[in-house]
Amino acid sequence: MSATCLVVMGVSGAGKSTVAAHLADALGWPMAEADEFHPEANIAKMSAGTPLTDADRVPWLEALRAWIDRRDAAGESVIVTCSALKRTYRDILRRAGAQVRFVHLRGSTDTVGGRLSGRSGHFMPTALLESQFADLEPLDPDEDGVALDVTATPEVITTTALDHLGLRPAGSTGAADAAPDSNTPG
Repeated sequence: MSATCLVVMGVSGAGKSTVAAHLADALGWPMAEADEFHPEANIAKMSAGTPLTDADRVPWLEALRAWIDRRDAAGESVIVTCSALKRTYRDILRRAGAQVRFVHLRGSTDTVGGRLSGRSGHFMPTALLESQFADLEPLDPDEDGVALDVTATPEVITTTALDHLGLRPAGSTGAADAAPDSNTPG
């Protein structure tokens, strides 16, 4: 059986890195930040306030998928942060050999914008948030994942995601109960 890749997705400022770190700690899986897979040209565009095009994103997503495939070949499940805004982007990731599942962190423009404006040391300017919300396509019913509101604490989001996806924290002995969730896509 193939490994699992949890993709923590959403617009910049949604809390992907924080929630992914909590999930990685809970599951004992390694974590990768998709931002680290961007070529310099993409980082320069975003730093200048220029939204990326689909053509800019495809090589980035393919590099991330290749990393997922290498981890899967080693039998290693992983957590990845990735905006994965459009279905077509998620489809590139879903072509990996691992079982790719999504944790979509969703929130209002005001909530996420407030977080983003208070963040320093990141190449993504607040001005590009509008373009990300415009591109964002929620998970479709046939995409394996859960959509959760970012106003909950990272601990609550983590527990809810694990419960919904039926994943057990590292060291846990009992089966996780997959609880119904009103935040599921569809």
